Amino acid sequence: MKLQPDRMDVQAVTGYGAGWIAINGEKFQRSLIISSKGDRFDWPCQHPRELTNAHFEPLAQLGVEMLIFGSGHRLQFPPPECLQSLMRIGLGIETMDTQAACRTYNILAGEGRHVAAALIVGLAD
Repeated sequence: MKLQPDRMDVQAVTGYGAGWIAINGEKFQRSLIISSKGDRFDWPCQHPRELTNAHFEPLAQLGVEMLIFGSGHRLQFPPPECLQSLMRIGLGIETMDTQAACRTYNILAGEGRHVAAALIVGLAD
């Protein structure tokens, strides 16, 4: 699916499909983290069952008000023990499938909110 934000001054998800995601028109076939502050880096995870606390520790350092977790092609919550670093600083996390996470990120970032999205970009299992 191709997404067309009205006009965004921050990086946006501009498309997604099975096994890929596009950020500002650049296509990626791996999981990644983006933020409305301009952060973008690889996230070494292809499925929620692979998640550990170490996956979420860097997210606590982003200085955002909310984290959106895209769990892949279907909604899957991360294990609670993985979220310790986020809970320590009181960072809220919303979990949804990756497509919904992309849309939600675009809306919140477009409103000027300081948000990040941790997006699992894997093939359907």
